Amino acid sequence: MKTIFVTGGVVSSLGKGLAAASLGTLLESRGLRVTMGKLDPYLNVDPGTMSPYQHGEVYVLDDGAETDLDLGHYERFTGCVLGRRNNLTSGQVYENVLARERRGDYLGKTVQVIPHVTDEIKSRIRELATKSGADVAIIEIGGTTGDIEGLPFLESIRQYLLEAGEGNAMLIHVTLVPFIKAAGELKTKPTQQSVAKLREIGLQPKIVIARTECPLDDDVREKLSLFCNVPKRAVIEARDVAHTIYELPLMLQQEGLDTVVCQALQLEPAPAQMEDWAKFVERVVRPRKRVRIAVVGKYIELQDAYKSIYESLTHAGAAHDCGVDLVLVDAEGLEADGGPEKHLRGVAGILVPGGFGDRGIEGKIAAARYARETGTPYLGICLGMQVAVVEFARHACGHAKADSTEFDPETPDPVIYLMEGQKDVTAKGATMRLGSYPCALRKNTMAHQLYGMSEINERHRHRYEFNMKYRDEMEKQGLVISGTSPDGTLAEVIELRSHPWFIACQFHPEFRSRPRAPHPLFKGFIAAALGHVA
Repeated sequence: MKTIFVTGGVVSSLGKGLAAASLGTLLESRGLRVTMGKLDPYLNVDPGTMSPYQHGEVYVLDDGAETDLDLGHYERFTGCVLGRRNNLTSGQVYENVLARERRGDYLGKTVQVIPHVTDEIKSRIRELATKSGADVAIIEIGGTTGDIEGLPFLESIRQYLLEAGEGNAMLIHVTLVPFIKAAGELKTKPTQQSVAKLREIGLQPKIVIARTECPLDDDVREKLSLFCNVPKRAVIEARDVAHTIYELPLMLQQEGLDTVVCQALQLEPAPAQMEDWAKFVERVVRPRKRVRIAVVGKYIELQDAYKSIYESLTHAGAAHDCGVDLVLVDAEGLEADGGPEKHLRGVAGILVPGGFGDRGIEGKIAAARYARETGTPYLGICLGMQVAVVEFARHACGHAKADSTEFDPETPDPVIYLMEGQKDVTAKGATMRLGSYPCALRKNTMAHQLYGMSEINERHRHRYEFNMKYRDEMEKQGLVISGTSPDGTLAEVIELRSHPWFIACQFHPEFRSRPRAPHPLFKGFIAAALGHVA
């Protein structure tokens, strides 16, 4: 097992997660088995209780782990199916160390950062590497070099590199080389200082990936090589992508990143086979068709809040050689400013994503009603299914005050209500219905046709469910429950019998979409949008 650590310097949001994921793409294309992981220095046990304003979307894995959105990049860019062990936070580390201290596992010793915290981190890294059965483990360290909370992780990496030995583990540092307009040149000093900070604690990167707006000329590369103590060929340019993040693996391959990595780790795999990836990128960059899709949400101003939704639409669009033009609609604005007609007229499809809380709910309900009454293709995800049910109950079944008990605990018609298993739950962290669950699809429905199978597995993250007491009444009015839990007690997918394309699901299909394997629901949604005359 070979291990690659990826750190970041100078500033946050450099894209080290994408760099790590892109390296995974390249190594897999060479025939190597890859696993990936993320070490996050924050003290939260996981990001599940964080606001999207703090951390972007929460990415849910098959085993129910609520993780950093970078794990979404890892799964989309590689063939990895990740689990709980692939994301480690300081909160988990200290929780485990303190639990062991309470049990007496340390035999009366003084519990310290070194060796007890660092040993815990190294143990988790080894567990990830060995249990995956992969040839290479790529592990990203969150935060920025120099952050106080990240020091135990960097010290653990230093020890791990020493113990693993030359050729078995390596460090890659992603850093910023800014262009100063007033001087008209790239400046290497921030990168020099960032690498110097690493070397102060005994870490020497083998490769420096330089994030930059402009090409690195030979003089800049030689300067970085000299002052960062890496060979010139190990100075890798990571220029801002022109069109899509999926260009990055091809750009890094052109820079020779995978070749330098394989040499450093004493690997001799086959050459990279990136032809299929390049074809996918070509369809994303130069599609023959275009379609306008409205996304109606409450975190529209945050780029990362619906990251997996946007990427899934890109995947599905590429499958149809179609570019997706997003129309981002603030659900609160839709409530107050002119209604759905003003915001949604002219779009070829409407998507309402998941979320929590009552802000913007009436706007989402209005969007679902607009889609139902105008015949516009509609895809509802998690909360997007729940608002579609509320809308149908109010305007098709005549229950004017129908609602979810999340928003109105006293509603006379609780068509969406708290699941039985959630009623006594008071803690917020990791207590929802989380992870992959089976779903039985009803034959002769659109859902069954799209998936092409009778049982599927999808990832969930919710507390509230469709109230099955209203099933018969709603089905008489044209709402079809086309997917349920295998025992038939939980509604998983709904669709409308008389609508050209209206599907909503309780699960999160965006977590299973991949560039070269778009999710069936997203693929069907884009196909329906292409056929819709707005």
